[in-house]
Amino acid sequence: MKNLFIFGVGYSAGLFASQMRKQGWQVTGTTRSPDKAVELARAGVAPLIYQGGHSSDVTAALRSADAILVSIAPDANQRDAQTSFGDDPALADFAADLQTLPKKPWIGYLSTVGVYGNHDGAWVDEETDCRPVSKRSRARLLAETAWKNLADDAGLTLGIFRLSGIYGPGRNPLEKVARGDGRRINKPGQVFNRIHVNDIATALRLAVEQNKGGIFNITDNEPAPPQDVVAFAADLLEMEVPPLIDFEDADLSPMGRSFYGENKRVSNARSKTELGMDYSVPDYRTGMRMALETWQSGRKAGG
Repeated sequence: MKNLFIFGVGYSAGLFASQMRKQGWQVTGTTRSPDKAVELARAGVAPLIYQGGHSSDVTAALRSADAILVSIAPDANQRDAQTSFGDDPALADFAADLQTLPKKPWIGYLSTVGVYGNHDGAWVDEETDCRPVSKRSRARLLAETAWKNLADDAGLTLGIFRLSGIYGPGRNPLEKVARGDGRRINKPGQVFNRIHVNDIATALRLAVEQNKGGIFNITDNEPAPPQDVVAFAADLLEMEVPPLIDFEDADLSPMGRSFYGENKRVSNARSKTELGMDYSVPDYRTGMRMALETWQSGRKAGG
């Protein structure tokens, strides 16, 4: 039986873990929360509590791993961004272990399309220069470089997966609109990129199966204006479409406003040609229809 180790079993990594278990893999993963550890165990994932610092249990799991997924964010607020570890907690705590793993496992790192920064709505691909705007995206790019340096030094295959805005069950615009929280904010020319969690899990599985390394954008086929997505969700729910709000008049948090400071269309062509990705959710309309079916089924089940 092959072993998968995951640093940080969250929303996307959790679905990937489920897919790999169905393929016969044994999965071990970290969490910061004892309560989440109980949930992971119920889902068939062997949990390890990791809240920072070196752990012999984590080291033992790493040494038995055939594949490792890194799904924890850089800690830019608490570590020195200029260290060779690029603010990455896993590297800071386990770099020495990772450099001497007996099985030479495949490693996957979950990053973000935010590393590209703003390109005024133009198309970008994996060869486009990265010019991240936000602190969190700058930290991600540093972490990418740190993982690449480690993989090169240790002779490991590394896949870097730059994810766009993630949605799926329990986390999508349709549910926000149903709660009355959907807002249509209009900034002319602005588009966002999206990816359904199902397709993230599929991309990772394909990369593991083929031992593929490199940088891959994982994003659907259609960057789209955010106000169009909210309007489509409202139409599906047969609710009144929320009125347009001018971006300058929108009451947004600093983080929310920062998202509108980056505008680009992200290409997924490499993931199709090199990984063999066939996106099951190719655009937001397909994703919203799936969400509607799930939402309606849940309401019926609840009586």
